[in-house]
Amino acid sequence: MRPMSIAEAKQRVGIPQLWRHLGLPGVPKKSCKSPFRQDRQASFSVSADGRLFNDFASGKGGDAIDFLREATGLSNADACRRFVELAGGSPCRPSSPLPPIRRATTPPEAWPLPRLTAMRHGTPEQWAALAELRHVHIEAVKIADDAGLLRFGVWEGWKAWFVVDGSRRNAQVRRMDGRRWNGTGPKAVTLPGCHAGWPLGAGAGDYQKLCMVEGGPDLLAALHYIVLEGAAAEIAPVAMLGAKQRIHPDALPLFAGKRIRIYAHADEAGRMGAQQWTAQLAPLGCHVDAVDFSGLRKADGSPISDLNDCILIHPEDAGELEGILP
Repeated sequence: MRPMSIAEAKQRVGIPQLWRHLGLPGVPKKSCKSPFRQDRQASFSVSADGRLFNDFASGKGGDAIDFLREATGLSNADACRRFVELAGGSPCRPSSPLPPIRRATTPPEAWPLPRLTAMRHGTPEQWAALAELRHVHIEAVKIADDAGLLRFGVWEGWKAWFVVDGSRRNAQVRRMDGRRWNGTGPKAVTLPGCHAGWPLGAGAGDYQKLCMVEGGPDLLAALHYIVLEGAAAEIAPVAMLGAKQRIHPDALPLFAGKRIRIYAHADEAGRMGAQQWTAQLAPLGCHVDAVDFSGLRKADGSPISDLNDCILIHPEDAGELEGILP
């Protein structure tokens, strides 16, 4: 067998192939029963491309190697070796534990910052109005404001709320009434001159566990669940402002070695975004998995499309959110 990298092996072998090779019960698909335990409802999911899995009941998930490790009980090193062998190769002997991280040619603190519109800390009345609009705990709004991730102001003549990185490299604005800009335009607008791929909260200090979400409402929703779980000292949110945005290369070193759970929107763009971010983060020694909301319902019966929708989850589906934090 020729030497083969894990990246190449992942292109050859996906979770469905592992599922069949191991003789696991059931059929891998977007909504199915867990092959690892007795599962009365379909609480397991495999992404359309077969690269990622998520177990909503246990909160476990990850890529094909994580799946092999979960199915066999192998250590991570042994699972990697076995995975490469199943792909028809022999493990490469790396010259270093991790590939080198691309370094910025210009340090981020030296970047020209966009000239953002006037924005300010919120008042208790603004916190309460936004909490009601997004159905989140008011403490989540206050934490976002205190952390420099949330501001209030006026944009295009409308009262607005802004999600913004503490470094002011990136910001996005929405109307306080929840409506679209110009009636038929987008609900969220990234402010001119911003570094769109810079993740909000990317410098999350000493936090080793991160919730990576898409957009402002899910940023507040992540804090909502963090507040409910009393985990504000352990877990921090990070937001990408759009599924098509790649994590800026100069931000990647800030994530090295951390535990990151991605909350993808339940559409093709969201799933592709989660796969793209996972591919960027995994080589940094991060432990990354992703949540898939496909098949879950809101209380009114409509499908859940994102983390913010989960706050309105149907009572019969609420058990699927156990262990939703990393």
